[in-house]
Formats: sequence, structure tokens, C-alpha cells
Amino acid sequence: MTIRLNDEALSHARGLLRGGDVEFDERDDWSEHAPSADDGNDFIDEHGMAEYSRWFLGEDTGATEGTKGRYSFPFGDFRKLHRCAVISAESRAGQYDHDEIEKALRELLEQIDAKADRS
Repeated sequence: MTIRLNDEALSHARGLLRGGDVEFDERDDWSEHAPSADDGNDFIDEHGMAEYSRWFLGEDTGATEGTKGRYSFPFGDFRKLHRCAVISAESRAGQYDHDEIEKALRELLEQIDAKADRS
């Protein structure tokens, strides 16, 4: 299993932040804010797998293309970037030694917090 940073998803997350499509929520909120498996299926049905993949910073290049199992480290709810998702994903990336993904998430969190301070 090789999980690499999904650069397109990182660009998407940064675009959401620039556009103000971000929830400045708290760490533990992700358990309530995370989309369900059914939400993911509905999103794929409406927007397709390519758009779905843009919501995950990790891509398992060993997993079958076109499957939800190929993607990990979600950062939002298919509508907005969530601070709580970034915190959760950063912690998991660090736990499993996905250094490049962890670094990207740490930088994204810093950018979210800087934007919150300016608001």
C-alpha cells in the first residue's frame, strides 16, 4: 500500500480556503461533521469519482482506480473545508508515517488558523 499526496485535492482545499468555504470548527467536531458513506455515494452519483477524489489528501496507488477505498484523509464534507477534519487527518497521517501528507495538512491548518485570526 503506497499512499501519496493528492496534489489536486490539496489545490482544491486551498481554493476552498481562499474562497471562504471553511468551517472554523473544533477538533472533536469531525465525528459529527464527517459525511456518511451514503453521503459519499450520493456525491459520487451526482458529481463523479474524479470530483469525489478532490476531497481527500491521500491516494492509495495500489488500490483499484474508481473506488472509494483508493482515497483517504478527507478534509471536508463535500461542501466546505473543515478545520476539524484537517486536525483529525493530520494526526492520523503522523500516526501512520505519511510524512508528506502530514506536512501538507499541518500547513493547511496553519493557513486556516491564520484566516480565522483575520476574520
